[in-house]
Amino acid sequence: MTEKYVYDFNEGKKEMKELLGGKGANLAEMTNLLLPVPPGFTLTTESCNRFFNENKKIWSSLEEEINIHLKALEQATGKRFSDLENPLLVSVRSGAAQSMPGMMDTILNLGLNDHSVIGLAKNTADDRFAYDSYRRFIQMFSDVVMEIPKTRFESILENKKAEKGVELDKELSGEDLKSVVEAYKKVYLEEVKEDFPQDPMVQLELAIKAVFTSWNNPRAIFYRNMHEISTLIGTAVNIQAMVFGNKGETSGTGVTFTRNPVNGNNKLFGEFLLNAQGEDVVAGIRTPNDIAVLNDLMPEIYNLLETAANTLEDHYKDMQDIEFTIEKDKLFLLQTRSGKRTAQAAINIAVDLYNEGKITKEEALLRIKPQQLEQLLHPNFDEKAVDQATILAKGLAASPGAASGIICFTPESVEIAFEKGIKSILVRQETSPEDISGMVKAEGILTARGGMTSHAAVVARGMGKCCVAGCSELKVNEVEKTVNYNGGILYEGDLISLDGASGMVYLGEIEKSKATLGGKYDQLMEWVDEVKAMAVRTNADTPEDAKQALEFGAEGIGLVRTEHMFFKEDRISSVRRMILADSVEERMRALNEILPIQKNDFYQIYQVMGELPVTIRLLDPPLHEFMPVKEEDISRLAATMSFSLAELKERIEDLHEVNPMLGHRGVRLGVTYPEISRMQVRAIMEAALEFKADRNCEIQPEIMIPLISDVKELTYIKAEIEDEIKKVFTEKGETLSYHVGTMIEVPRAALTADKIAEEADFFSFGTNDLTQMGFGFSRDDSGKFISEYMDKGILENGPFDTIDQEGIGQLVEIAIEKGRRIKPNLKVGICGEHGGDPASIEFFQKLGFSYISCSPYRVPIARLAAAQAAIKYHVIKEPIYDKLVTNFS
Repeated sequence: MTEKYVYDFNEGKKEMKELLGGKGANLAEMTNLLLPVPPGFTLTTESCNRFFNENKKIWSSLEEEINIHLKALEQATGKRFSDLENPLLVSVRSGAAQSMPGMMDTILNLGLNDHSVIGLAKNTADDRFAYDSYRRFIQMFSDVVMEIPKTRFESILENKKAEKGVELDKELSGEDLKSVVEAYKKVYLEEVKEDFPQDPMVQLELAIKAVFTSWNNPRAIFYRNMHEISTLIGTAVNIQAMVFGNKGETSGTGVTFTRNPVNGNNKLFGEFLLNAQGEDVVAGIRTPNDIAVLNDLMPEIYNLLETAANTLEDHYKDMQDIEFTIEKDKLFLLQTRSGKRTAQAAINIAVDLYNEGKITKEEALLRIKPQQLEQLLHPNFDEKAVDQATILAKGLAASPGAASGIICFTPESVEIAFEKGIKSILVRQETSPEDISGMVKAEGILTARGGMTSHAAVVARGMGKCCVAGCSELKVNEVEKTVNYNGGILYEGDLISLDGASGMVYLGEIEKSKATLGGKYDQLMEWVDEVKAMAVRTNADTPEDAKQALEFGAEGIGLVRTEHMFFKEDRISSVRRMILADSVEERMRALNEILPIQKNDFYQIYQVMGELPVTIRLLDPPLHEFMPVKEEDISRLAATMSFSLAELKERIEDLHEVNPMLGHRGVRLGVTYPEISRMQVRAIMEAALEFKADRNCEIQPEIMIPLISDVKELTYIKAEIEDEIKKVFTEKGETLSYHVGTMIEVPRAALTADKIAEEADFFSFGTNDLTQMGFGFSRDDSGKFISEYMDKGILENGPFDTIDQEGIGQLVEIAIEKGRRIKPNLKVGICGEHGGDPASIEFFQKLGFSYISCSPYRVPIARLAAAQAAIKYHVIKEPIYDKLVTNFS
């Protein structure tokens, strides 16, 4: 049997999106609903795929199918495709399985030529309409098929309007438009070196090829990459009988949404133009009318449109985006699709559709993309202002939000600007922990180097600070205090703007719209908590972070990074003396200075979190990161120690490692310097005991050992810290329950997880390091080549953004299976950056995680993603996590 590549609209249905594309499937569905849809047919997405395999040629059997369906279309319309008296004209439009608005190409009025335009004028008794349609066709065909710049044609039209002293296209006469057509044809001849094609079948074949080819145009590829659309095989092509909105003041064209796509209000929202064709509304050449005005001008048409809109929304059970044309007081529907909407509108519409009895709670939750919630959590730039802004470069969208301010190259400059009430952007090659004061006070952070899990990115997300990282298109010179971009140079004090959601960097200040958690957000999140099975915790190092996460619905802390506390001014000198100490006694003196400060840190976090679980990770990073860099800071430190300046510099140099991420860090520090781990657990337990007494409540600290690779490491350090805990209990005359667990972030730990589970009360996966070691990629440097891997199809996603399920995911799965073989109720969590990624969260649910932990500003996103994952895998809320709370928290 010959493969079928062409379907009439009456042969398809909405469930055939993968084959017919979204537009074709929905045109078929509207036809089946007996709505007023001009007849037509669809070339399948499979035909597009074969087109590329056939070296971009139309093969003979496809030509035969097209001819058969053209004849059927002629019978349905009573017109003939190449007729000189009553010609059949068609539109040729793309339509992928997933909506890609504006990314591919459309051609209208195909079939016109020098002879049929005369027949069309006679048949309609309207020269102006006929030649207006012809000049539109020539321009669109030339642009889409032959890639002749639109400006060549637009200038001709503008000159004609100026010559006639009119402002609008519709004010030109038929004679005027005849001369425009002739001028257009001359442009075509100049550019192509051939006359404009007169055979409608030649026009059609060229148009089909152009629409197929548009699947791989730069706009379409960029859009698919941006929206992570990777599974589609091509675009369908829809060939549809033309209906004309440019037949005078009883005709028109427009777009309407069944509900407001900005705020979700249940009222038609849209625009239309009289005496126009579809592209006029989009191009903005004329100011469209609000859809409500149609009720005044054409009440019968408005009522028909409103009825059709209600029918389609009830049928699809979602807000619809509908394109329509009015031809001589008759309504036609040209497209329907689920409408794009803001996060606020998405929430309001989903909740309203449930309240109206149209969808279930689960369907309402699945309607909202978790990433959309970022729009609600951070300020956004005004869309119109962005469209007018000058783009400087594009980096990694490291932390969402919108920020404008003057360029500052040092944290000190940021602080000076802050004191003066001036907003600033901290611009660095890459940030370090010593930049934290500037990072806190800057509006946003821009780095030329670093990835999505770099210091700048991780800290910015934790603070809810806008950040664009790894912007290698900019050349940042911190010494000269300049930023070179393609087209100019910027200096300290110049204004720039960052869009942390897209990675775009703009020149100057851009107007912002304030983010709010408005609408029906709270109701939706109540449903989320009813459905999700995994708990959602946060990564928080300060009371402020913890408080923000609680406001967003966090159910505990999955990661307190104690090293971030060490950089504060009131303890950094003690930390440095502790690291550089020559003896245990000298080190203990420094640790005793740090102990009360660290204890107060933990007490403040307990104050915010109450009885909710708090997991505190012991010291993790390489020690050289705590060392001063500036000459004056090194001199100041030398004065407090028994070293000369030269000796101190030598000691600092000795701390540097060739590969610090695989060096002397994590549990290895505790094995080498157990007194550091002892001090930290003492601070944790003393703070917990004091809080328990002050609040008369039960808390169960969770102590987490990082970077374990061998169970003997855990056995050793656990013995040290438990001995210290017993001393605290004896001194205080009080006890409380606690748990000692470990991070699984070294591949060997994952493979020997059964042995580690014998010593660990819980596992928390550090997927940043696990990915780094599993791939052999430096997470801070891989940004230089990961994009190439993705562009060339080697990787589908950045492995530090979305967990690699095939490789790294297998290590996670092995570790959980082995761990729970020893302890069936073993609590398992994730505290790497993947804990806030919806695709990764779905994978963690599949593996039966107890909780996920992420940056405070990703908590709502993670909550919704966890609920959606529970729905997908039919997980009931109670079993794993609630039981484990009893055992471990």
